[in-house]
Amino acid sequence: QVHLVESGGGLVQAGASLTLSCTPSGRTFGSYAMGWFRQAPGKEREFVAAITWSGRSPLYADSVKGRFTISRDSGKNTVTLQMDSLKPEDTAVYYCAARSHGLAYSGYDYWGQGTQVTVSP
Repeated sequence: QVHLVESGGGLVQAGASLTLSCTPSGRTFGSYAMGWFRQAPGKEREFVAAITWSGRSPLYADSVKGRFTISRDSGKNTVTLQMDSLKPEDTAVYYCAARSHGLAYSGYDYWGQGTQVTVSP
């Protein structure tokens, strides 16, 4: 059973930074891709960023490109989303996700419980 646990959400002012972490467990993730998605109130869940388990070929949504950085820390077995220059429109519940068959913008198989990020003006 795959289990994804997110941490690091919170309330910050516009322009600040936050770091989200995801710790997966339950199987070997060598062929997996790891992603971050978000869902704002009244909106559909949207892709934010993704990376291979080896830490290569990061993908980003246009709305976060240049501000967010996804990475994988092999020593800590975590996937990190560094969020800089945060904007009020980044406010959402952020979800970690795992995809068993390669890197993509959609089609993720497993999801974490989500962590709230709130950016005040």
